[in-house]
Amino acid sequence: MTRWLDDDEQRAWRAFLSATQLVNEALDRQLQRDAGMPHTYYMILVALSEAPERSMRMSELAARAQSSQSRLSHAVARLEERGWVRRARCSDDRRGNTAVLTEDGFAALAAAAPGHVEEVRRSLFDVLTPEQVRSLDEICTAVRNTLER
Repeated sequence: MTRWLDDDEQRAWRAFLSATQLVNEALDRQLQRDAGMPHTYYMILVALSEAPERSMRMSELAARAQSSQSRLSHAVARLEERGWVRRARCSDDRRGNTAVLTEDGFAALAAAAPGHVEEVRRSLFDVLTPEQVRSLDEICTAVRNTLER
C-alpha cells in the first residue's frame, strides 16, 4: 500500500526540492561568472585539495563527487586541458588511475573560494538562524547517513 505524503510532508518536500535546486543554480552561476568553472569542477578541485598529496583514485573521486565514473572522467579531462589536474597511474595498482591537483589548479581553487563562500552564505546561511543551521545539519546528516548505507 502506498504511503502518500500528507499536506505538511508534501509542502516540506516541494520546498526542499525548490530550495536545493535554486541554491545549486546560484552557486553554479556565481562560479561560472567569477571563476569560469561549473560548480562540479569546483567540487572536484576541493576534494583533491583535501586529499593526501592532493591526489585521489578516480573511483574514490567519483564517489566523493557523487558522479558516475564516465562523467567524472569527462570532467577531469576538461580540468586537464586547463592544466588544473593531471592523471597518474596508481602506485599500488597499475590498472587504476589517480587525479592529482596541480599548483595551477590549487591557485584556481584558491582564487574561486572567496566568491563561492560568499555565495553560499548569501544563498543559504544568511537567511537562517543559528538554530535553523543546527537543524539543517541534523536533517541533512540523517538523510545522508541513511542513503549512504
